[in-house]
Amino acid sequence: MQKTDIKSMNESELSAFLADTGEPAFRATQLFKWLQSGVSDFDLMTDIPKKLRDKLKETCYIADVKIVKRLKSAADGTVKYLYELYDGEYIESVLMKYKHGYTVCISTQVGCRMGCGFCASGINGLYRNLTASEMLAQITAAERDNGIRVSNVVMMGMGEPLDNFANSVKFLQLVSDDKGINIGLRHISLSTCGLVPGIEKLKEYNFPITLSISLHAPFDDLRSSIMRVNKRYNISQLLSACRGYQAVTTRRISFEYALIEGVNDTDACAAELARILKGIMCHVNLIPANPVKENSFKKPDNNKILFFKSRLEAQGLNATVRRTLGADIDASCGQLRRKAKEGNV
Repeated sequence: MQKTDIKSMNESELSAFLADTGEPAFRATQLFKWLQSGVSDFDLMTDIPKKLRDKLKETCYIADVKIVKRLKSAADGTVKYLYELYDGEYIESVLMKYKHGYTVCISTQVGCRMGCGFCASGINGLYRNLTASEMLAQITAAERDNGIRVSNVVMMGMGEPLDNFANSVKFLQLVSDDKGINIGLRHISLSTCGLVPGIEKLKEYNFPITLSISLHAPFDDLRSSIMRVNKRYNISQLLSACRGYQAVTTRRISFEYALIEGVNDTDACAAELARILKGIMCHVNLIPANPVKENSFKKPDNNKILFFKSRLEAQGLNATVRRTLGADIDASCGQLRRKAKEGNV
């Protein structure tokens, strides 16, 4: 018998699920709080009757993650996790400390099908989608392991959130529930490589999240050479979807731009980037490219990065250079999982 993923249910769904077994509605509230707190064993739910706990153990499972590897940066305290899932697959997550609190970067898929040239996550393709419960488990595992409260989430780890649309939306609804983990949607960022239909669907929910667009090049031919998705949805289509999204949500959009030496760091790229983003309420996040052994990409030197930033600012764009965290522990997603699959962890 296939068991039910009970942690991916909201309180109303739990109420309906339990009603079929004759349980009173208040049991759903109790159960929801336990599940969202990160408890992964029905027997620890002390205010749930044993008879119901035994029934739930027979018919349901609680998604959790097992820490296989934990790396902590000596430089800034960033913690990189390699998690094992119930089926033996691996995902990665990163816990980062900022002045405003703790941020967790979570994965939304095992692997990725997008095939971006600078990213290690998709080198071996997509294995499967993560459930909403498996996304939640990455947060509660980090909180449990460090004895902290996470205040911010970035859906920017392994995978493409909009390629796992239903589970990503369910995660957003669950993580922001005031009876659950209760992280406000304004403290959550969702990063996409540019799946236009997904952006258009997402705007209908009008979530007050930060939408982050992995742009990385201002010219179609250049973007297509490093991001396969651009061959299907070009820059014009992507930016049109962004404008439509912003018209509904009124939220500022973040454009991610990985600076790659000799590829997209030219003065012409800076000028064109400023031109195409004109009129969009946005922020440009410049990211020095992470080296991946499967390609020859390198980050530009600091002077060139700062010059690129100044060129954008001169054209009226708000631009920052992302602070590098966890560089000494391979904190960029995909690298640790790949080592595990190769038997090197």
